[in-house]
Amino acid sequence: MQVGVLAVQGAFAEHEHVLSELGVSCLELRNAGDLNKPYDALILPGGESTVQGKLLRDSDMFDTIKSQIEGGMPVLATCAGLILLAQHIEGDDTVHLGTLPVTVKRNAYGRQLGSFHTEAELKGIGEVPMTFIRAPYVAEASPEVDVLATVDDKIVAVKYGNQFALSFHPELDSDYRIHKAFVDNIQ
Repeated sequence: MQVGVLAVQGAFAEHEHVLSELGVSCLELRNAGDLNKPYDALILPGGESTVQGKLLRDSDMFDTIKSQIEGGMPVLATCAGLILLAQHIEGDDTVHLGTLPVTVKRNAYGRQLGSFHTEAELKGIGEVPMTFIRAPYVAEASPEVDVLATVDDKIVAVKYGNQFALSFHPELDSDYRIHKAFVDNIQ
């Protein structure tokens, strides 16, 4: 098994480290040519969603990644990755991949100083550490979206078909259960 990790910007190295610890091979996706190499799943890391969206388009990766996700490729998206997947961004007409029927609120917890760490229940896994850095949350989710976790009555983790999206950064904590659950569900 090999997981493609979007490596154009953001916390991709941290995801790669966790996957390596789990014995999973990674492929850095940096340009359109990398998308022709074999991989079984995709990680969209945290970082700057606007920059990532622009780089996906500028490097001719956007359409291929979107069609892979729409075709059922498993994807784990964290923080900015959640924003990339969202069909709507509150107060912004920008749509990136738009494959996840949710509305997100960007920088919902404020600037960098508003970053925080907590622990909360994640459906199917149990209580997990959650690190939020300039994080979004899901302001609204379609009925077919499975809400996996909330913090302070805000949706911070969802699953929709092959898409697993989180407001927080599991790659920054030493608890690997989220990545393991993701990997275990790759067919």
